[in-house]
Amino acid sequence: MQNKKLKIFIVAGEVSGDVLGAKIMREMPNAKFIGIGGENMERAGLKSLFPISDLAVMGAVEVVAHARTLTRRIRETVDAIIKEKPNIVLTIDSPGFARSVIGRLRKLPAGRNLIANGLKFHHVVAPQVWAWRPARAKKYARIFDKLYAFFDFEVPYFTKYGLSTMAVGHPISDGLIGKKYVGNDSNIIAIIPGSRMSEVKRLMPMLRDVAHRIYAQNPNYGFVIPTVETTHEYIANAVRNWGVPVKLISADKRYDLYSKTFIAIAASGTVSAELAMIHVPAIIVYKMNPITVWLARRVIRVNWVSLVNILLNRGVYPELLGPRATVENIMAEFSKLTNDKARKKMIRELATADSLWQNPYGTAAKIIADDLSVFK
Repeated sequence: MQNKKLKIFIVAGEVSGDVLGAKIMREMPNAKFIGIGGENMERAGLKSLFPISDLAVMGAVEVVAHARTLTRRIRETVDAIIKEKPNIVLTIDSPGFARSVIGRLRKLPAGRNLIANGLKFHHVVAPQVWAWRPARAKKYARIFDKLYAFFDFEVPYFTKYGLSTMAVGHPISDGLIGKKYVGNDSNIIAIIPGSRMSEVKRLMPMLRDVAHRIYAQNPNYGFVIPTVETTHEYIANAVRNWGVPVKLISADKRYDLYSKTFIAIAASGTVSAELAMIHVPAIIVYKMNPITVWLARRVIRVNWVSLVNILLNRGVYPELLGPRATVENIMAEFSKLTNDKARKKMIRELATADSLWQNPYGTAAKIIADDLSVFK
């Protein structure tokens, strides 16, 4: 590929992947990118085939409800890959979508021809086989040619089955580890309902009631909600009648918000890692369809869902998931975190994870870009 421009078909299925995808694109100015992404990747020069909100679906029941849209988007993605004939398909997270696209490609004569001529499939974010059904790693080893994992402990799960796997560090650690937290004397309560519309709709009524209870206890508190492009309008309409002071900010300003936040109440997901890296006292919540909760209880093999809790093997952040996600339980944890001694203890514990987030050899985006650049 030394004399020919590297062509990469890139797919990001949600906001966190969109952020990392944009960073990878900027690290590779000489490559040509086609594919699917959000506002960050579009600012980096990508013209997305369709909105990533069509892919940002979580939960067994929720996926079934969006099956028609997902099926159409899988077909469109496969057609685009066949048309563009890239050197690499780089998928970021959303392993179910990636698996479906690659599986369909392998079944079509045109797709098999591309693979025979050297098309490779690289994937970013190791599927969490360590959390449930470790044997799934064998399936991913048959699908992908290269895997970029965030943590060293994930690598053996996949190399065991012959999948080339590289630990690159968590991509959001760049610039966050060591960011000064100044929220101990703040009156800001960050409410973070997530980036997927399905989770936002499920959490907002409960978070409204929590905000009312907190404000009734202390009217000096102010509430700030970071929003992404896919959720901003819905959240803006929802908070108009909350009756408490609420400010909305763009998600690209969230790190400054987090550093000044007294307590965060956040949906489970990437945001819990962001908060942990900045050492923000937080409560992690998540509501799911009851059937999804039942399925999760049967297969999940870990005690926690927040990465900092998993890395440290203890419950630093309180997690209120499924039926435990109630106003009363959130208020009980909130009350604990208003205590100065409890806050300082949590902050000290969050700091002990700092060395676990990063790769000592560079940022995740740079390591991935360098690896892609040597593709031949």
